Amino acid sequence: MRRRAFIALVGAGVTWPFAGMAQEPGRTYRLGFLYAAPRDVNGVVAAFLDEVGRQGFIEGKNLAVDYRAFGSHPERVSEYAAGLAKAGVDVIATVGPAAARAAQQATKTIPILAVSDDMLGEGLVNSMARPNGNTTGLSMLATELDGKRQEILIEAVPGIRRMAALADSNMHTETKTAAKLDALQAVARARGIELSLHQITTSEGIAAAIDMSKSSGATAINVLASPLLWANRRLIMDRAEALRLPAIYEWPEMAEEGGFAGYGPRLIDCFRDLHARQLVQLLRGIKVADIPVQVPTKFELVINQRIDKPILQQTHRDINKLIAKRRRR
Repeated sequence: MRRRAFIALVGAGVTWPFAGMAQEPGRTYRLGFLYAAPRDVNGVVAAFLDEVGRQGFIEGKNLAVDYRAFGSHPERVSEYAAGLAKAGVDVIATVGPAAARAAQQATKTIPILAVSDDMLGEGLVNSMARPNGNTTGLSMLATELDGKRQEILIEAVPGIRRMAALADSNMHTETKTAAKLDALQAVARARGIELSLHQITTSEGIAAAIDMSKSSGATAINVLASPLLWANRRLIMDRAEALRLPAIYEWPEMAEEGGFAGYGPRLIDCFRDLHARQLVQLLRGIKVADIPVQVPTKFELVINQRIDKPILQQTHRDINKLIAKRRRR
């Protein structure tokens, strides 16, 4: 039977009323999605649209959805964004900096509801409180937590001397986070650990990068935040488990899907509780500048204890000790 351990750090959330105009009777609103993964993956989109429906915008009744997944073809993200803009949707919802930037290039008038790591730092908005232009959304802090996930692996894996990190080269080139990758290496080096960085450009390179990590002597993998890596998480999970490599991922749900561990905000909560609210506000006619960029306030460490490979049993015990220690703080 699968058991899970977790840590939840809770902060005060920000809420605001659903002010603005009501939806127009008889009108069908059109929502465009530019997401990395297919629609039916992980239940995130379903939870998002269910909450939007509870607020009066019901798919198939007065809401039409145009969904375009770019995870397997990141080079086509600009084409997909242009298609949504040409279709005249009322709002374009995006995931990742590449998708948000492509949507911004495709339209200056259609509101863009983006999910990205650092909305301000990536230049997608010029203010968190009053976003400029036609873009607002969620700033997920995912890359900020890459270092925390590395710390968890270092503390948890007994006798670790070498570890690997999978990074999306498209994302890290665009968002200029080379300094953050260097910082991960510096922290590992200070702990006497050799960290190898494996840059992924397309889905086809993922399995080879994991194999290379194993052959280089890595005993754990930090899967860095990325829409591309998230869209291919099943491949990563299966390969890492086959090679007996404990891997940590950016979302708690990924451990529940079969990965070894996940640390970060819970995706479904963010999309249902924060992102859906922002969409409803946009559909009701509230201006982008009046919809602040939101950040998650709750983080969870989830450990999948189903995996019973002998090489991972001690890792589970050490992570459980780590959890108990953090709970006492």
